[in-house]
This record gives sequence, C-alpha cells and structure tokens, in this order.
Amino acid sequence: MARRTLHDLNKQYAAGEKITMLTAYEASFARVLDAAGIDTLLVGDSLGMVVQGHDATLSVQLDDIARHVQYVVRGTQRAFIVADLPFGAYQESPQQAFRSSAVLMAAGAQMVKLEGGALMADTVRFLVERGIPVCAHIGLIPQSVHALGGFRVQGRDAAGAKRLLDDAQILAEAGANIVLMEAMPATLAKSVTAAIKVPTIGIGAGPDCSGQVLVMHDMLGVSGYQPKFARDFMAGTGTVAAAVNAYITAVKSGSFPGPENCY
Repeated sequence: MARRTLHDLNKQYAAGEKITMLTAYEASFARVLDAAGIDTLLVGDSLGMVVQGHDATLSVQLDDIARHVQYVVRGTQRAFIVADLPFGAYQESPQQAFRSSAVLMAAGAQMVKLEGGALMADTVRFLVERGIPVCAHIGLIPQSVHALGGFRVQGRDAAGAKRLLDDAQILAEAGANIVLMEAMPATLAKSVTAAIKVPTIGIGAGPDCSGQVLVMHDMLGVSGYQPKFARDFMAGTGTVAAAVNAYITAVKSGSFPGPENCY
C-alpha cells in the first residue's frame, strides 16, 4: 500500500472531503490508526505532556521528535506523517529551522509543523523553497503558553480575530501547505478557511475547517483531562480500532466537532 502524499491531501481538499488527523508517538498505536484509514498522523510535541508527563510541551527536544517519528513510520504504511518542530529548534532563524527540519525529514516525516503567525512567514518561505512542506499553526500556540497567560482561546475580540486572519493569509502566501488552527471561535475559523486557498485543520476551531485533529489520548479518553474541543470516542465503542473508526466517520460526515466542542 502506497503512503499518502501531499498531492493526495490536496486532491482531497479540492474535492471537499474532510482530512482526518490524529497524533501518534509509537509504532503499535500508529499501526492501529493507520489500519483504520486515518489520513494524517502528527508526531506532536504534545508527547511532552501525554507521554513524558510534563505540564507543557516546552521540554521536548528535537531528538525526541525525530526518535518518535521513526517509531511511527515503522508502524505505518499509508498515513501521511507530519512532525512538530519543538520549542527552540526553529525560532532563531530560517537556517536553524531548515537544519532542524532536515533532521525530521531524514527520520521519515513528510511535513513539519511550526507555531507562530506572520513573524514566521520568512521561515515558512525559506523551508518551502527548499523542498520542505510546512504546516503553520496559529491561534492557541502551546509553545507560547507562558506569553499567552495559559491555555486560552484566541481571537475572541475584533483585534485578535483580525490578527489571526491576517496571520493565516500571510502564512499561506508564504507557502504554508496547511494552516492548523487551535482554540479559536468557530466563526473566525470559518472565515479563515474561506479566505485562504490551502487546507485548514482545526482543533477547537469549529466544524468548517478542511479537516480535524485531536491528541490521540484525548480521543480515547485516557489523557486524564478532557478538553472542551475533544470527544471520548472510546465510550461505547469498546476497542481502540472502533474508536478511531468512529472518529474518522464523525469528521468525514461533519458531525464532529459538534456545538458542544466549539468556542
């Protein structure tokens, strides 16, 4: 079975089919998610919280992500693999971002994800021009949790909403292949999705994004804390495989996220 490519995701987006994404960190769970038909797996720096037990993502190192990318790649055949650039591995300069991205691509990633708005446009452009696909991450950006004053919804007021819309447009124009939006009002995320010509992936950003992502542990109800934007798909399904299938079906049909999951 051939591994999915960026071209496949773009065809899916053009056809109006929702893109499904979950986080994965090791081979066994990745194998189950892959077999269920998940479109995309994100090796996220959320591993700092759900795997390593920290209260934020800031402790995760580049070597951690690279190692977990290798685990996930070994466990999969089909899913498109995205890897987070961790805190401190890309903010210094586009050149630093390229070196870090090269490590993750060598480990098996097909795209890197970085956090930040318009400030990161030059970095996005630098990477894309050198053959590295980029997922830009705006809204609640966990690596800036201390600057944001906690894990708080972004873009609630007019100024904040305009800034995030501008960020998305600037990043897409710089070459970002996907824009991921976290913890934003659903109406704002809908406007962003309509304004740019690349797929948007939402997590706590309403049902009108081009696709959805959840931390796998939240989707399975085992993270110890259930965010408003998540749903426990394990409840009533009985197995991990059934829960993943239920998640995929709900995203594809548009029934997830529901009003109760939106801001």
